[in-house]
This record gives sequence, C-alpha cells and structure tokens, in this order.
Amino acid sequence: MRVEVDDAGVAVLTLDGADRLNAFSTETGQALSAAYARCDHDETIKAVVLTGAGRAFCAGADLSAGSGAFAAPGAGFSASPVQPPAFRMRKLVIAAVNGHAIGIGLTLALQCDVRLVCADAQLAVPQVRRGTIGDAAVHFTLTRSVGLAVAAEVLLTGRTFSGAEAAQRGIATRALPAAEVLPAAVAMAREVALLANPASVALSKRLLWADLTADEVAAEETAAHVILMNGPDAAEGAAAWRENRAPRWRPTAGDGRTTG
Repeated sequence: MRVEVDDAGVAVLTLDGADRLNAFSTETGQALSAAYARCDHDETIKAVVLTGAGRAFCAGADLSAGSGAFAAPGAGFSASPVQPPAFRMRKLVIAAVNGHAIGIGLTLALQCDVRLVCADAQLAVPQVRRGTIGDAAVHFTLTRSVGLAVAAEVLLTGRTFSGAEAAQRGIATRALPAAEVLPAAVAMAREVALLANPASVALSKRLLWADLTADEVAAEETAAHVILMNGPDAAEGAAAWRENRAPRWRPTAGDGRTTG
C-alpha cells in the first residue's frame, strides 16, 4: 500500500501489488484499514483517492491453490475486512478504478462516494459463481446506488460487465480512458480539498449514507445548518464568495454528526 499526500491535502492510496493485479489479501485489508483510519483522523487530509498500481484496480481475492481464500473461516472472521469502510469516513473518498475490479476489488470501490472507471475495465461481483456471496456490505452499497433491480442482476448472476456499462447503469459516475481515470479523480479531490468546507462535507456525507426517513433527514439537515451557521463557516463561505477569493475554513471536519 502506497500513501501519498499532496499540497492540497489529497491522499492517494495505491493498492501496490501490480505483479498480482493487486489481489486482495489479509495484509491488504490491514494496510487499507490503517490508511483509511489515518486519513479520517488527520485533519490536514481533505479528500482521498483509492486506486491500483499497474493495469488493474484489484483482481479480487487470491484464488490460487493453497491461498485459503474461501476456506472455512475461523473465529473473528468478517466479510468486511476493511474498517472503517470508506462510507464511514468523514472525507470524500473517490475510487479511481484504473483497470479490472473483480469481487472485493469492486465491492471496495462501491464503498467509496464516487467512482471513476476505466471504460474498458472488466468489473464483476462473481462470488455466487465461487460458492459464496458478495462482501464488504455490497448488498447495502450497490442497492443504495442503483436500486434493487440492477443490484440483483449484478449480485445474483455474478456476470462480468465493462466500465462503460457500469457508468451507463449508475454503478460508476463516469467511464474514461484508462490513462485519464486517476488524473480526473485527483482533480476532483483537489477541487473539494481546496474549496469545500471540511465540516460541511462530513455532515453532508453522513446524511448521504444514513438509513433515515425523509422527515429524519430533514431534521438532520436543520441540525447541521444550526451547527454551521452558529460557527464561522457559513459566514466565511459567504464572505469568500463576495470577495472572490478562496475560503479559509476551520481545519477540522468535526465528527460528522449532528446528533449523538
């Protein structure tokens, strides 16, 4: 796992096993968990991009003989081996899916807030064809993104589809040529890092991923407005717009909560 942070506060996390198409292992899960935790708690980091080294994003679990990928699980096993998941972080997390994303490779990307994909990449959640089911909370993330019908087709057939189809069906935000995926993701992350209020991003992201009714969301939005408008952020945003300058936000995202 490589972690690089630029001058705008954008952290690029790279799954760094190109010789194995960045196949997922226990060590990968531990390294990504640690990187996510660091990015979530480091207030100098404003946005995160997750990508893969070489020509793949992540080819999924190592299925070679002796790997034990689908062996009987022991005590403490979890089908969600990356904690915190991207959707629980307070920062924007963008998946730059630069190549093939299979199994947990795709389900980890689906935990991100935004997905930019290589148009020619092969994508799949094929676990029903391997004797298991999708992991990393994909039955929540995919259904939330595209609805039951599309999620059912992806998860119950296990079929492979292209990045271009993923964008057409709402599984990804945009499909791009492979060489453009990471630069586009970083450009988006830098725009957020430089212009968006960290506390506003944290509060808005929490609501986007919350399992709440319309009335509950409206109440949470009101609570968020009260927090932000009672502090310097809302006034600073308006002043920056009037003065045609970059905003000077407080350096903290807070805890991303409006109520306990």
